[in-house]
Amino acid sequence: MDDRQHALTVAWEWIRDADALLICAGAGMGVDSGLPDFRGPEGLWRHYPGLARAQLSFQEIASPWAFQHDAALAWGFYGHRLAMYRQAQPHRGFAQLRQWGDAKPHGCAVYTSNVDGQFQKAGFRSQPLTECHGSLHFMQCTQPCGEQVWSADDFVPEVDLAITAVLPWMHSVLQPPCWHGATCGTCTVGAQELAPHWRHLHPGG
Repeated sequence: MDDRQHALTVAWEWIRDADALLICAGAGMGVDSGLPDFRGPEGLWRHYPGLARAQLSFQEIASPWAFQHDAALAWGFYGHRLAMYRQAQPHRGFAQLRQWGDAKPHGCAVYTSNVDGQFQKAGFRSQPLTECHGSLHFMQCTQPCGEQVWSADDFVPEVDLAITAVLPWMHSVLQPPCWHGATCGTCTVGAQELAPHWRHLHPGG
């Protein structure tokens, strides 16, 4: 038995003998569902040429700063990703994990850095599920006015991928009160100061 086969056998024995499972998943979990992992700036810029022209890294575009300084570009990036995540279907690995977890006396829990909502779509609803980086399917205010989040279900941004920006007609939609979900109910800022839900921005949210 080679080292790889031995490691797989040991892993399977651990899973078989466990009375509960903790599933920890990162970006690689979504690749087989057709979702990019954006490894390195070249991977990011290949998918989003507008970010390449602006020489913005993932860390820079994935921040409140981006929404405050160039909302059209930030929403272009997140709007396209949100559309991808809504369309993507979880691969069969999710079902296998759920099957293993459901068979355990104490079930399973999920801890993921992914923001794509694939675990929920795959049926992980009753299990404890922590999204340590938040979720693109919810919004929050970038101001420190509270911990409220809103569903993004009604938000359907139209994006020009060539420039990685929302279409011009959407600029007015992204102003209050045109789209009810894009206005903070606490401090009344507009969508240019709302962002996807990042758990690190308001950890209690």
